[in-house]
Amino acid sequence: MKHVIIGTAGHIDHGKTTLIRAITGRNTDRLKEEQERGISIELGFTYFDLPSGQRAGIIDVPGHEKFVKNMLAGVIGIDIVLLVVAADEGIMPQTLEHLHILDLLGIKKGFVVLTKSDLVDSEWIDMVEEEVREEIKGTFLEDTPIIRASSTTKMGIEKIINLIDGYAAELKDRDVDDMPRLPVDRVFSISGFGTVVTGTLLSGQLKIGDEVQVFPGDKKARIRTLQVHDQDASIAYGGQRVAANLAGLKKEDIDRGDTIAPVNSMNDTMMLDVKIKLLKDIDRYIDNRTRLRLYIGTKEVLCRVVLLDKEEIGPGDEAYAQLRLEEEVVAKRGDKFIIRFYSPMFTIGGGEILEPNPKRKKDLMTKQ
Repeated sequence: MKHVIIGTAGHIDHGKTTLIRAITGRNTDRLKEEQERGISIELGFTYFDLPSGQRAGIIDVPGHEKFVKNMLAGVIGIDIVLLVVAADEGIMPQTLEHLHILDLLGIKKGFVVLTKSDLVDSEWIDMVEEEVREEIKGTFLEDTPIIRASSTTKMGIEKIINLIDGYAAELKDRDVDDMPRLPVDRVFSISGFGTVVTGTLLSGQLKIGDEVQVFPGDKKARIRTLQVHDQDASIAYGGQRVAANLAGLKKEDIDRGDTIAPVNSMNDTMMLDVKIKLLKDIDRYIDNRTRLRLYIGTKEVLCRVVLLDKEEIGPGDEAYAQLRLEEEVVAKRGDKFIIRFYSPMFTIGGGEILEPNPKRKKDLMTKQ
C-alpha cells in the first residue's frame, strides 16, 4: 500500500490548524503556549483515513516568520501540500515564502485552500482567488484547484478530502528496498521506555531489532519499538510518520536535525558540492564566500558558499558551488536544500546536492 504525507503551508492565523481539525477531528497544537496564544509554534502531527481506506499522515507547520526554521524541519518528506490562504486577508508574506520553499524542495502535488470563505462576499473572494492565481504562476501549484472552504461551517471540507484522495492515488510508491533514512524532527523520553525520536521515514524500512546509528556522529542504538500513526508496528515503511523507541541512547544523545540510518551507511561531511538557484524576486546578490544558513533534512547549519565559476550570483541565477559547513551533516546525492541569509533571515534560494562527500575545491578568490 502507498503511504502518503500531507503538509500545510501558509501565513500565520490563516487557519491551517483549524482546517486540519475540521478534516481529522484532532487538534495538532499540543503545547500549552500554542493553545493559550492560538498560534502554532512547533510542528503538529496527526492522521486520518481517506475515502479509499488509505491512512494519511498530516504535518501542520507554523506560519509565523520567526518559526520558519520549524516549518523547514517539517516539510521534508511531504507528498501533497495544502497552501492555506485566508479569504479575508489574501496572500501574505509568509504565504509566498512557504510557496517558494515548497517549490525549491521539488514538491509536485498540492492545491490551494481559501479558508474563512464564509466571512467574505462573493466579489471579494473572486478578487482574492484572482490574486492567488497570479502569485502561483510558474510554480508547481500553477494549474491546481483553488478550494473555497470554511472550517466553521464545513464548507468545502469533503471536497478537500476527496481531492487529497485522488492525488494520493497518483503518487508513486516509495522505494522500500532503498536505505532507510529518518531525519529527526522531535526527541523526547517516556518514563519506562526511554528515548523516542520521530520523523518522516524518507525511504526503505525500519524494523524492531534493527541496529541503527545517529548521524552525524558514531552513537549506535537498537530499535526497541516502533509506532506509525500512534499504533504499534513491527515495520515502518518509507512515506510514513514514525516514532522509534531507541535502546542504548539518552535523550541528550540526539538532536533535531540528526538522521537515523543503518550503522556505517552514511559519511559525515563538512562540505557539499551543490547546484544553487536563487529566487527571482529577491533584491540581494550573493558574493563569493557569503555566510548563509543551510537547511537540509531537518537540520539547520551555518555555512559559507564558495562559488566555483562566478564572482557573484543574483536574482534568478544558478551556479555550481561548494558549501563549507560549520557543523557536520549527512546527505545523499540528489537531496534538496534551502538557503537563507544569515541576517536578516529570509529565504533566498535552494538547490540540489551533487556530491555529499566532496574534496575541497579552489574558489575564484584562491585561483587569483
